[in-house]
Amino acid sequence: MMPDTIDIRNATKVIDKRTVLDDVTLTLERGGIYGFTGINGSGKTMFFRAVSGLIHLTSGSITVFGQRVGQDVDFPSKMGLSLEPIGFWEECTGLENLLLLASIRRAVGEGEARESLCRVGLDPDDTRPFSAFSTGMRRRLSIAQAIMEKPELLILDEPTNGLDISGIRMVEDIVAKEHGRGCTVLLTCHNEPMLEALFERHFPMSDGRLVDDGSNR
Repeated sequence: MMPDTIDIRNATKVIDKRTVLDDVTLTLERGGIYGFTGINGSGKTMFFRAVSGLIHLTSGSITVFGQRVGQDVDFPSKMGLSLEPIGFWEECTGLENLLLLASIRRAVGEGEARESLCRVGLDPDDTRPFSAFSTGMRRRLSIAQAIMEKPELLILDEPTNGLDISGIRMVEDIVAKEHGRGCTVLLTCHNEPMLEALFERHFPMSDGRLVDDGSNR
């Protein structure tokens, strides 16, 4: 049986002599909703990049459900990820983009891609290319690809950026439903009460460090 925790031990990242993650240590139980908040530059996105395997730590370790990131695996297994910058194939439609991504692991097909688009409020049959998408549509497509393969770990970085109130409610609904099926959710948001109300533990960050251990919730 796979361990049911995400264990971060003394995670530190130095870039150009600047410490962007500073000795972060915490344990997250499987199946929770964990919120990370702080001003721009506080370390939230860098922390997510480290957990997802997009950057390598200078020191320390991150183990996701028994697999050490950067050692046992390059990226956590069964992870869905929505991070800035949002990049897709500019000439492809939303559905075409998801099908291209689905072809990498071949874990899902067109049915799941269409379902994900509908869940975020996008029309699977929209013929407009990604280059014509608004900021909000781009955000919705990014969330769609993150949930498409029914991940065990879902990481959403500022998922409500560029969204109107209906979009914020959509994100709230997706987080609640993914959590309901047992997914572990890590997300950042900035002064968004509807999402913050979902946090089971809340981790404020500043200067690459945790302000507290999340026991405030």
